[in-house]
Amino acid sequence: MSTKAEHYDVIRKPIITEKATMASEANAVVFEVAIGANKPQIKEAVESLFNVKVKAVNTTVTKGKVKRFRGMLGKRRDVKKAYVTLEEGNTIDVTTGL
Repeated sequence: MSTKAEHYDVIRKPIITEKATMASEANAVVFEVAIGANKPQIKEAVESLFNVKVKAVNTTVTKGKVKRFRGMLGKRRDVKKAYVTLEEGNTIDVTTGL
């Protein structure tokens, strides 16, 4: 069993976008997670931090874009997102924060 601090290292922050709001209608919540986190770690972290039952975890990695900053080329960081589907009857209110 992992500690609470390790769970906060896995789950960085909730993502609140139009697409994430549409996913919440299907009883899913979207989180930004650590790049090295795997699905079982994400499931354990969400279940212990929010006291809910997780049905499934889907992940995506968005590659960082190359952008110009003051004429110099720079690269945004890669972001890993986890779409966490909850069991029926479980909810997470992401507007209250972690």
